[in-house]
Amino acid sequence: MLKIKLFLSFSRIFTAQLSFNTYLMSFLSFFRGYKNFGIFFTILCIIIITIIYNILNVKQPLPIYQPGMVSEELVDSTIQYKLKYHKIANFSLTNQNGETVTQNNYKDKIYVADFFFTTCQTICPIMTDHMEQIQNEIINDDEVMLLSHSVTPKIDSVAQLKKYAREKGVIDRKWNLVTGDKKQIYELARKSYLAVKTDGNGDQYDMIHTENFMLIDKKRQIRGFYDGTNPEDINQLLKDIETLKYFGGS
Repeated sequence: MLKIKLFLSFSRIFTAQLSFNTYLMSFLSFFRGYKNFGIFFTILCIIIITIIYNILNVKQPLPIYQPGMVSEELVDSTIQYKLKYHKIANFSLTNQNGETVTQNNYKDKIYVADFFFTTCQTICPIMTDHMEQIQNEIINDDEVMLLSHSVTPKIDSVAQLKKYAREKGVIDRKWNLVTGDKKQIYELARKSYLAVKTDGNGDQYDMIHTENFMLIDKKRQIRGFYDGTNPEDINQLLKDIETLKYFGGS
């Protein structure tokens, strides 16, 4: 009796194993028939995912800053209402080589602008170091230049700017340090670049001091503000230059 029960048990196990093997072979056979479809479907999924990723990560254009979009602290009261058509005004200043620099020198160029003075011992050395960093990054890029305005033009003569330029590694074809009429420079800072908080008209006792870097496009529009003392802001500025170039510089 025991032998019969054992025989029946083994028979059931063998039958079950046989059934499982048959099922497995059928299962594998089914999917083997759809092998080409599976490969095609996998490739299609990869393509779709790649397209969606690229769409979601497409570059977005930089904002165009207007006086009405910027903190009132940085905007002269005469232009606080402006919401369009703001551009950097024409200028005529003198660089470290005694050459006249105007908007024509920056025609069809992207540029980074700031305001400094050579005798500053606080934020200016950090800002100048960061401008040099940007200069090194754009050294072979003919589309991008730099422009630093002295806020103490009476002290920062051409000779003083030249000395400073040599000390700081300024490359003339990429970076102009400019001096000139104080009232013109201060009006540019307040009414064009929207760079400073203080009021004034550029008289003898008027003084501005700002850490702001401004990114200007080929149409003389402001496309970004950055803390010139902050390394993270400088990295973002460099990325924004690439974004601006991606859209043709304007």
